[in-house]
Amino acid sequence: MRYHFDFGWLAEYYPTLIKGVLVTVELTLIGAVLGIILGIACAWARALGPSWLKPFVAAYVELIRNTPFLIQLFFIFFGLPGIGVQMNEMTAANLAMIINLGAYSCEIIRAGIQATPRGQFEAGASLAMTRFETFRHVVLVPSLQRIWPALSSQVVIVMLGSSVVSQIAAEDLTFAANFIQSRSFRAFEAYFVSTAIYLALAILLRQILAVVGKMIFPRRVRQ
Repeated sequence: MRYHFDFGWLAEYYPTLIKGVLVTVELTLIGAVLGIILGIACAWARALGPSWLKPFVAAYVELIRNTPFLIQLFFIFFGLPGIGVQMNEMTAANLAMIINLGAYSCEIIRAGIQATPRGQFEAGASLAMTRFETFRHVVLVPSLQRIWPALSSQVVIVMLGSSVVSQIAAEDLTFAANFIQSRSFRAFEAYFVSTAIYLALAILLRQILAVVGKMIFPRRVRQ
């Protein structure tokens, strides 16, 4: 029996798909902004922070980078309630994405910091800046310039990885695809369309990050 491809019936599920896309975009936006902020803080701690803080940050980075994102998500959503910390699925998904991106972006940003010429640190010290002020005003922006393409790629990876949040009933794009498939029993069309949307979102996100990079770093960033 030959399979008859038919995408017309998907029209009735457009609201479900649109809702899933909006949830995925929301998760990505919150995860990217707060995750990068967390990554910057951790990169400063590992590269220039006090010695007592470095082992704790290093342990966090190694824990997150060497465990699956799905397990991290399950631990937050299913594990933390065991000790009295409860949250809804969207909060858990946001927190998991922030923590995950924070660890990966920490190492990317730290690489940029370590590539900073020693003279820039000395220049900051000569101006009577503290180590944090030197980092903020002298080191951070050039470091971000160097690693922006790699950081952009990591944000895209986290966006694609957000597809697993449907496992805790967060109503993202994958949740929408699963819902449509379960109602229509037409898996090929449902997952083909969701795959195409993820591809479009990834390409669009990469282009947006390229534009943002050129706005922030007009002279150096090239994608």
